[in-house]
Amino acid sequence: MNSTLGFSHYWAQGDAVSHAVAYLLVLMSIVSWFYIFSKSWSSWRTRRSAAALPSFWKAPTLPDAISVLRNVDSENVYTPLATQSAEAANVGAQAGSLNASVDPSELITRTLRQEINRVSARLESGLTLLASVGSTAPFVGLFGTVWGIYHALAAVSSSGTVQIDKVAGPVGEALIMTALGLVVAIPAVLAYNAFTRVNRLTLAELDGFAHDLHAFLTTGSRVGKQ
Repeated sequence: MNSTLGFSHYWAQGDAVSHAVAYLLVLMSIVSWFYIFSKSWSSWRTRRSAAALPSFWKAPTLPDAISVLRNVDSENVYTPLATQSAEAANVGAQAGSLNASVDPSELITRTLRQEINRVSARLESGLTLLASVGSTAPFVGLFGTVWGIYHALAAVSSSGTVQIDKVAGPVGEALIMTALGLVVAIPAVLAYNAFTRVNRLTLAELDGFAHDLHAFLTTGSRVGKQ
């Protein structure tokens, strides 16, 4: 009898609810791993682009600096700050525009803030899903276990005889769903924490880059320049 116990036996004895729980966990795992791989690739390219920021300030002119940054910034994270703020600095030549009546320093500040918000929203995309999977997958698996134990006990009670081997086997099989829920949740939680740290570093660098750009475009010098 023990040789027949296992996931295949549990699956064969399971009903529509047990199968639905298993399918849901598999779907959650596939979606979370898709985001893990895609965000890992994007985060790696973003961190590689950050190394080009010193080269930006070594360029002879602003157009040359933007060109250098654009060639390296494959994720288009840092380049929009430079291009949009440069356009905002020259907006005074646009007659009849509402932006032309705004103080150039305030206009540059607003442009940089908008670009940082846009990049921040893109960096955080998918993190809510990973957090949701990490927090709900164990409970989904636990629900599958409780449902399986309930049906196992109901089947034993209807047979009229209670034997430990007839109870332990189905209960042990039902615990597979709890283990599956943990297998789905743990990678999602670890990835969420890792991506949150990478995003925090990137946003800190963006904030510093925006501050330097604002100083350069309003005073002609970079903050901290020797």
